[in-house]
Amino acid sequence: MTKNKILSVTVVAFLFSFSSAFAQSKPWPVPKDALLIKNPYAIDEGAVKSGKLLYVKYCVTCHGEKGKGNGIAAAALNPKPADHTSAALQAEPDGSLFYKVTNGRTPMPQFKTTLTDAQRWTLISYIRTLAAKPR
Repeated sequence: MTKNKILSVTVVAFLFSFSSAFAQSKPWPVPKDALLIKNPYAIDEGAVKSGKLLYVKYCVTCHGEKGKGNGIAAAALNPKPADHTSAALQAEPDGSLFYKVTNGRTPMPQFKTTLTDAQRWTLISYIRTLAAKPR
């Protein structure tokens, strides 16, 4: 390989990694009215169990079994899947998470027609159980 080709490959790789990092840092705006919506299933143990079943079926491939954003499909995604155990995600209001699950954003699919409102809320209830535990 010539020096020019090596340089070209290096530049392309750098630009790709830079754009990848930039894409991950882009904010995901949520309408203000969505932030105020409360989860009607927030403290329901049955909802958490139902949410876990949905999580395994729809979310694990990208977000991973423990919700860390490291599922088997995560490496190929840009931006990378959210870490559901992170303090930042756990600090988001339920309405924000519901909005994101409902509407999606590339590469995350929208679930507005795949899951009912109740199913999406139970999914949020389960995601809340994934918060990082203090050591």
